[in-house]
Amino acid sequence: MPSLISEQTHEVLRKLEERIAQQPPGRWLVLTHDNPDPDSLASATLLAKVLRRRFKQRVTAAYGGIVGRAENQAMMRHLNLKLSRVRHIRFENYRHFALVDCQAQTGNNRLPPEIVPDLVLDHHPKRKQTSDVPLADIRTEYGATASIAAEYLLASELQVSRRNATAVVYAIRSETLDFSRESPGPDRQIYEYFLSRADKRALGKIRNPRLPQHYFASLATALGSLSTVDSLILSHLGPVQQPDIVPELADLMLRLEGKTWSLCTGVHEERIYLSIRTTNPRADASKHMRRLVGRKGKGGGHNMLAGGWTPLNEAQKTDAQKSAKAEREIGRRLAKLLRKNPDRIAPISLTTLVPASPETSPTPQQPAAASK
Repeated sequence: MPSLISEQTHEVLRKLEERIAQQPPGRWLVLTHDNPDPDSLASATLLAKVLRRRFKQRVTAAYGGIVGRAENQAMMRHLNLKLSRVRHIRFENYRHFALVDCQAQTGNNRLPPEIVPDLVLDHHPKRKQTSDVPLADIRTEYGATASIAAEYLLASELQVSRRNATAVVYAIRSETLDFSRESPGPDRQIYEYFLSRADKRALGKIRNPRLPQHYFASLATALGSLSTVDSLILSHLGPVQQPDIVPELADLMLRLEGKTWSLCTGVHEERIYLSIRTTNPRADASKHMRRLVGRKGKGGGHNMLAGGWTPLNEAQKTDAQKSAKAEREIGRRLAKLLRKNPDRIAPISLTTLVPASPETSPTPQQPAAASK
C-alpha cells in the first residue's frame, strides 16, 4: 500500500493538519462542480470522510445543479452517497471550504466569488485564481480527482468500505473511459487496489441503469441532427431536460468511424452547454473550449475533452430559431479553430448508410458474436 501514496499526499495532509490547528474551529463545506459526475461525487465523499474521521471536523458535502445522468443517479442510490443540494446550504454557516474536481471562480461551481477556499483538490490545469488558495493540490498527471482523494483515504489509515471502493472504481473508469482517454498516470494502481474491495454487483447496476424516456428523445435528436466536415462531427440538440446529456452524446459521437473530433451542444436554463471530445492525446480541447465560450461563458477541461457553457442573449432566450442558430455558429467556429472549412459542414443522413452485405450478415447456422 505505501507505494500507492505519493509524497505529495503526505505533504498536503500535513499542511492541512497544521491549518486546522491554527484556524478557528468551524464547519467545513466540500463542494463539487455543478451537475456532478462520478469523479466529483466520489472525490467529495472521500474528502469528507477524511475530514471527519482523521481531522474530527464537522463536514457537509454538497453540489450545485442536478445529478441528471442515469448512471450518476444510480451511483448515488446504490452507494448511498450523502451529498446535499447547495440550494439548501447557507454559506454563512460554514467557516472552511474545499472544492473537489473544480476550482474557484471558474463558473462551474456555486462557491461565492468572495470566498477563497481553504483547499482545492483537482486534476484539471491550475487556474490563475487558484494561486490564492492556501492548499491547492492540483495534479494534472492524474486521470481522475478520485485517485487523489483515494490516496488521502489510504494515507489517513482509514477503513476502505465497499461503498468507498466502488465509488473510486466507477469514478476512475468513467473519467478515463476505461483508461482509453489520455494517460492514466498513477490511477491504474489505485484502481486495481480498490477494485478488489469493490461491490461488483453494485458496479453492474450503476453501469446499466434504467433510462428515462427523455434520454431516448435527446438521442433521437442527436442522431437526427448530425453534421460533419472532414474529421469533425457535430450535433446540436436544442432544448434539453438536463445538461448531462450533452457530454454523454459527445462521447458517443466520437465513436463514429473516421471521426477524431466531436462537438455536442444543448440549451438548458438560458445557457448553451458545450462538450468537445477528441481522440488526439496531443490536442488541446480545453483551449478550444475557452475560445468558444469567450469572456461571457465559462469552460475548461483537458487535452482530449472539455466542457463549458455560454449564456443566451435576450433575443435567443425567447426565439428558438435564434438559439438554434447560435448553436450552429459555435460549430462553425470550432471548425475554423480546427482549420476546417465551416462552409463545407454538411448533414449526415444515417438512412443512406450502406447496409451490411449478405455475406457478412449473421445466419441462423452461424450466430453473431454479440448474441453470445
